[in-house]
Amino acid sequence: MKSFEKYLMAANRGVMIALLATMAVIIFANVVLRYSTNQSIEWAEEVARYLMVWLTFLGAGPVLRYGGHIAVENFQDSLPIAWARAVRVVIALMLTGFFGFIVWYGVIYVDRVQFQMTPTTQISMSWVYASMPVGGVLLLAHWLLIVRDYVLTRTFASDSHFDATASASL
Repeated sequence: MKSFEKYLMAANRGVMIALLATMAVIIFANVVLRYSTNQSIEWAEEVARYLMVWLTFLGAGPVLRYGGHIAVENFQDSLPIAWARAVRVVIALMLTGFFGFIVWYGVIYVDRVQFQMTPTTQISMSWVYASMPVGGVLLLAHWLLIVRDYVLTRTFASDSHFDATASASL
């Protein structure tokens, strides 16, 4: 399982890096052309926007693994350990349901917009909306890989990274 987790993270990061790099190159080229030639790339803004949508959905899983999403933990901190775990079980079930909802409705959206075309590039909007079910599946996979540690001890990958960094500097 650790091998799968390692490859999942590497693939997810690689795709995110490629999307961000592509977006940066397109925007940079468009700005340079706009100011140097008074012309701009017609499709640059549209493609960059859709790359950002994909980047958002693909990046949600790795951010979740590191506890980077907003969380209100004061309530859990004020409870005894058993009650705090019970609250985390409820949260885990709700998040699992929400991630399933994203996948389910993402598939519905992909189907609904398959004949709608983007304004400039004239590609099917289903390619843009496909980011929802793909990102949702990745989010669910990342969540299932960390949910046990979250429920039992409320730890994330960033906690272990911080501990390793702190102990290495001592």
